[in-house]
Amino acid sequence: MKRNPLGHTGMQVSPVVFGGIIVTDTTAEEAGRIVAKAVGQGINYFDVAPAYGNAEQRLGPALAPYRKDVFLACKTEKRDAVSAKKELLTSLERLQTPYFDVYQLHAMTTQEDIDKAFASDGVMEAALWAKREGLVRHIGFSTHNEDVALKTLSMYNFETVLFPMYWAMGINLGWGDRIAQAARSRGIGLLAMKTLIHRAWTDGDDRDSFPKSWCKPISGNDALGVAAMKYGVLKGADTLVPPGNYESFTFMLGHIEEAYATPLTEAEWTLLRHEAEAVREYPIFTT
Repeated sequence: MKRNPLGHTGMQVSPVVFGGIIVTDTTAEEAGRIVAKAVGQGINYFDVAPAYGNAEQRLGPALAPYRKDVFLACKTEKRDAVSAKKELLTSLERLQTPYFDVYQLHAMTTQEDIDKAFASDGVMEAALWAKREGLVRHIGFSTHNEDVALKTLSMYNFETVLFPMYWAMGINLGWGDRIAQAARSRGIGLLAMKTLIHRAWTDGDDRDSFPKSWCKPISGNDALGVAAMKYGVLKGADTLVPPGNYESFTFMLGHIEEAYATPLTEAEWTLLRHEAEAVREYPIFTT
C-alpha cells in the first residue's frame, strides 16, 4: 500500500486510517485478528479516543506486537490541563505505549472550547507539556465546525487537523473548502473523515447494521462510495478515515488505490451532484 506524507510531520501514513472504534466491544481475540489483518494489508495509522467505549483497552494489546512499525493517534475531550494530563497518562497505559505520534484536541466545537483550551490552565498546557516530555510527538485537533477549525488553527501551529470532508455538504454549501485550503497552504496534515457517509439517519432507517455510526454510511452503492472517497482526495486529504464499522473500513481498503490514482470523472461528478441534491434535507451537520 502506498504511503502519503501527513503534512509536515515527517510521517508517511497509509491512505486509510484504522479507527479504534472498530474494535469497541469486540473480544480481545477478535480485536487481535482484526488489527493483525489491517497491519498485514498495509495500514500503519491507528486512531483512537477515550470516548470510544473500551476501544483503548482492546486496541492496546492488539497493537502491541506492531507498535514500533505504526503510528498511533489519540484524543482528549478534556479542556483543562489537570484532567487532560490524567486522561493522557491513562490512555498511554491502556494502549501500552510510551508515546503518541499524534495527540489531538477532540471535538473542538464552540468558541467556549477554544477559550477553555487556550486558557492558562487549559488542555493546550497539558499537550505542550506532553510534547516536551516526549509523551506526544505531534499535536493536532478534530472538529466538525469549520469556523471553529479556522479559529483554532490561528491559535497554535497545529500539525494535523481531523475534519469531515463530506461530499454532499461540500457540493451543496461549500462545506470544508476553507479548511482544506488552509491545510494546503500551511502544510498541515489533513485527515478526512465522513467521506464515506451518505446522510443523516432518519426514523425509517434500520440502524442495526451500523450501530457504531451516528450517521448513515454509504452501503450497497459502490460507485457512490468510490466517488465520495475521490472527493476527499480532491480536497487534499492525506488519508481517509472510514466510518467506525468494519464493513466501511474494508470497502475503503478495497478501493483506496483507485481513489488516489484516478481523479473524479465527469460521470462521478454527476453522480455526486445528483445524490447531494437527493440528501440535501438530511445534512449530517447544521451550519
